[in-house]
Amino acid sequence: MSLYKVILVDDEEEVREAIRKRIDWESIGFTVAGTAENGEEALELAETEEPDVVMTDIQMPFMDGLTMLRKLKEKLPDLRSVIFSGYDDFEYAKEAIRLEAEEYILKPVDADELKAIFLRIKERLDEQMEQRRNVEQLSRYYEEIRPIMKEQLIIGLLEGRELQFDLERYQRDYDLELESAFYCAGAFRITPIGDDKDTLNKNLMAVSLKQIVTERFKDVLPVEAFVYLDTVCVLARLKSTAQHRVFINEMDKICKIAHKTLDADVCAGIGRVYGNAESIHKSFIEAKDAFHHRIFVGENQAIFINDVEPSYPIEDYVSEKQIRHILRQIKIGTKESLESEIHEFIDKLKRTNINLNQLQIFYAEFVVELLRLCRGHGISAADVGMSNINTNEELTQMASMDAFADRISELSNTLREKIGSERLDSTKKFAADARQYIADHYSESKLSVDEICSHLGVGTSYFSSVFKKETGKSFVTYLTEVRMNEAQRLLDTTDEKSYIIAGMVGYEEPNYFSYVFKKHFGVSPSKYRQ
Repeated sequence: MSLYKVILVDDEEEVREAIRKRIDWESIGFTVAGTAENGEEALELAETEEPDVVMTDIQMPFMDGLTMLRKLKEKLPDLRSVIFSGYDDFEYAKEAIRLEAEEYILKPVDADELKAIFLRIKERLDEQMEQRRNVEQLSRYYEEIRPIMKEQLIIGLLEGRELQFDLERYQRDYDLELESAFYCAGAFRITPIGDDKDTLNKNLMAVSLKQIVTERFKDVLPVEAFVYLDTVCVLARLKSTAQHRVFINEMDKICKIAHKTLDADVCAGIGRVYGNAESIHKSFIEAKDAFHHRIFVGENQAIFINDVEPSYPIEDYVSEKQIRHILRQIKIGTKESLESEIHEFIDKLKRTNINLNQLQIFYAEFVVELLRLCRGHGISAADVGMSNINTNEELTQMASMDAFADRISELSNTLREKIGSERLDSTKKFAADARQYIADHYSESKLSVDEICSHLGVGTSYFSSVFKKETGKSFVTYLTEVRMNEAQRLLDTTDEKSYIIAGMVGYEEPNYFSYVFKKHFGVSPSKYRQ
């Protein structure tokens, strides 16, 4: 089992190092993931490390320990905390209780006492983890939910089956509420890490994930969640389109929680919002398409279809399923996987009694879909050799189905390469727009990931993945460098006081500006100017 993560926060380096060295952390099931000397630095560290436990002093510069814990609890509600202080103050202890701290202890910290505290915390963390991983309990739960008929009703909606049944009666019989102003579908895909015999099998992982989804959304949004084959499906009922972003953010948090709980990669795809129950299946198809893009943006996050591919309608026609599989490989597959999909389909056609007229219809529909895909990605038909294509004439000149397969492969691969090039250009432009926005707004102290994502119209996880891939730095690191470089320039070229420069580069607190500057350049602003 992996070790639980701890971060240590104290403004005195000798205290941090003493706590780190006086306990054999690994022997009691923990690892020190990092240390911080103030609350601001601890928040940044927690964002990347996602600790299980934070041990913090109360009195620190820039941000005290209690304020830091309140902010951390908003992002990591399951976080455990240990507070230590040099002050035996009842008000501090009372606030620690309100923040559900595991312990409030006084300095100097006794190693044996601290070890005992963390052993108790480990028991509670193990118990929480065991509840989610208990194979017997999950097996019983899985057997119980299989026959529930209301899931079959929702599956019918997701798959787009004709609603020939009395929907109102079924909702009443199964105590199921489906009436809503708007609908959105999401789908989770689980990929186990390793092949350890003690690892939960995928079915039980799916059941555990379903439980996590139900718990997380209980007081957030009305959703129906269930296991369907190897996918955990989620149908959200929204009062307004504005709630769609809440749904995306919560699905993203669930991916990260499930990744840690199940020791597996967990990715979620999210479809677009629709205003009627008959269109739920479109959102579900988009959700399944979205999580296939994890190859570009990474695992353990939610991927909204609008963030990764343009919106264009899917028409209903005879060969929709076959063409959709090929289109997916054009959008996100390799040359090998695309050709494999095409030749597998052609082999199926060879085994049928398809006639020339039917093949002409299929080819015409296929080319139409390729042209629609071109339009959705802003690609000229001429750039992929389809500006004057005559499908019927081409077919009459082909000597075999193998020749037809080669032509399909040629058109598909040309478009796949063009989309890949366009996607690369798109992410570079996206990163350039983000850098420009930072350059224009770095002086604003409230500048955040949420603000820049709102400006660019993308989700936070997608932004973070693409921005780091293109710049090699996280948003916080990049913003800090921009601010520090501008501060350096102002110190070199103006006579402004340090506290004035701090405000000019986005820092409300001059002392924190000095701390960050010294950490970045190795000297304080005043010493640098001297």
